Amino acid sequence: MSFRFLRRHTTTAAASLVILLLLTLFVYFYGQSNSKPSPTPGETVSRGDWYTLYFTDPSSPTASTLRGGPDAALVEAIDAAQYSVDVAVYRLDLWSVRDALIRAHRRGVSVRVVTESDNISEQEMEDLEKAGISVRGDGRTFLMHHKFVVIDLLEVWTGSMNFTMNGAYRNNNNMIQVRSSQIAQNYTREFDEMFVEDRFGALSKTDTPYPEVTVQGIPIEVLFSPDDGVAIHVVDILRGAEKSIDFMAYTFTSDLLAEVMLARARAGVEVRGVIEQSQASNSGGEYDRLRQADIDVRLDSNPDAMHHKVIVIDGVTVITGSYNFSSSAEEHNDENILILYDVVASTEYLLEFNQVFKAAVP
Repeated sequence: MSFRFLRRHTTTAAASLVILLLLTLFVYFYGQSNSKPSPTPGETVSRGDWYTLYFTDPSSPTASTLRGGPDAALVEAIDAAQYSVDVAVYRLDLWSVRDALIRAHRRGVSVRVVTESDNISEQEMEDLEKAGISVRGDGRTFLMHHKFVVIDLLEVWTGSMNFTMNGAYRNNNNMIQVRSSQIAQNYTREFDEMFVEDRFGALSKTDTPYPEVTVQGIPIEVLFSPDDGVAIHVVDILRGAEKSIDFMAYTFTSDLLAEVMLARARAGVEVRGVIEQSQASNSGGEYDRLRQADIDVRLDSNPDAMHHKVIVIDGVTVITGSYNFSSSAEEHNDENILILYDVVASTEYLLEFNQVFKAAVP
């Protein structure tokens, strides 16, 4: 980094002070540009050229403060928005996000919100409406289960994290910020389908503008449920697994996904998984079936919830998003997934998996 030097003063002391100041600035900025930023309290962060990845950390001593989690980064991005912020979220009770959306609205940014109708009467949503922000519910029995934000048609935030105190500070969750105008267009199309056209669930269209995108040489697929046949596509990817399948599932009732994992395990692929303990005994749950096949699947140890919906294949491909491994997610709910064919991002998700897996109940 270059600096514009100050005019030299005549006194030796003044010159020394200037040199010392410049050296201090150089060391500071050089260090900033050559190391990853430190994680904020209660989260772990990984940054790439085209993405930033956040994992909640419920075990952190600072998590109880309800400050400094992934929502802090999202708020910073909303505060930097210049033109538009579109939010599709199952539930919102984080005052930090509420306040950032109101600030954006008041400075002239277009702010639109879609939510699950069961949660539209909560205080934070009512506060948004009172501030003049347009909020729309899905108005149906099944769930509007998305958790995504599109900012300025340039970046997308998505993952498993609801914008709630539990989601950001008590549950195990992930959130990824992807910087790509094409991916942003995909999510904007999904948003407009709900917000403008009142198309939810079975009324959704298969009309994603760029279902396959390459960002800085990395192939990425974007799928929405129920219109894009997510389960079949994920099954096809799992069939190609050669070494390992590692998954974290809040709920796992999908016969299709269980069957392909069982088949790959019989073929010698190492299959490991963690399932949210409170959901493992659900009707149609696959936990017992996988255990009986000697697959190392465990129950999570978080006293609140292990809320991830992640699969890592061979350590080089990762599937993430709002999509639970269930028939409801496949057939009825509004959901989204990203498939990242990237070893670096996959490694970061695998590190999270290993941490959750080691802490889980064998």
